[in-house]
Amino acid sequence: MKIFMTGGTGFVGRVLTDAFLRQGHQVTVLTRSSRAESHTAGLSYLSGDPTARGKWQEKVSDHDVIVNLAGSSIFQRWTKKRKADIRESRLLVTENLVEALSRGNRKGIRLLSTSAVGFYGVRGDELLDESSSSGEGFLASLSREWESAAMRAADHGAEVVILRFGVVLGRNGGALKQMVPVFKWYLGSPLGSGKQWFSWIHEQDLAAVYLYLLERKDLSGPINCTAPYPVTNEEMTRIIGEEMGKPTFMPAVPEFVLKMILGEFASVIVKGQRVIPKRLLSAGFQFRFPDMALALRDLLD
Repeated sequence: MKIFMTGGTGFVGRVLTDAFLRQGHQVTVLTRSSRAESHTAGLSYLSGDPTARGKWQEKVSDHDVIVNLAGSSIFQRWTKKRKADIRESRLLVTENLVEALSRGNRKGIRLLSTSAVGFYGVRGDELLDESSSSGEGFLASLSREWESAAMRAADHGAEVVILRFGVVLGRNGGALKQMVPVFKWYLGSPLGSGKQWFSWIHEQDLAAVYLYLLERKDLSGPINCTAPYPVTNEEMTRIIGEEMGKPTFMPAVPEFVLKMILGEFASVIVKGQRVIPKRLLSAGFQFRFPDMALALRDLLD
């Protein structure tokens, strides 16, 4: 298949690109860099700013699948300006992709658009699946807008899948890369109460989900991209320490300290969601790394 990708140069984008190429697919990565050049068979780069209309939009409908990953990282202190950047980077890219699809008017293109489990808001111990309602807060509101923008592609004949990401754990980026140095210095500790849920997925399982969805054209709408067994922050801390051979004896970092450092973003860390991938499991998808100990044993090897 011919796959068009936004956000393809980021951590997740690189993982997916490698997976697609190994399966023999052709990948076009939209990038702001005018000097990007590929020496890899099946991979090409297209220069363009996804947040702005441009000639790049003419190429979108030449592909079978659109993978929309673009968006500023949420893992930063949220100022008013940064929140605006986080929101606009997602909405503008998605709206421009939908506009490009409307121009091509080609039926059957699949749009695999990203969202996040933040869609569900803060729900304590409630077990959440794709049928659960949206919650409150900045990420929930953002996710609703983002998903709504992507779903408009269906008006132009596209088949739309919304992939709600948990935290992606990988070798060369993401949250785990930030956590490992702390544990190496024996400073790993729970955050806040430690009772908040952490919904996550191994990078290889995420790539496998995308490959699965390329074949399962009967699946559309929201799909939770999380491992079947979420853990609490306290459990995660213990498992990382055990897998690294680094005892975790430091006291928990108080919530007020996190808020002083991270501002409103701290709420994402000290609250969390308990999310399960009900639709994937019901469809028969098999996770290679369903529990965190197994995932970390692989990633920290």
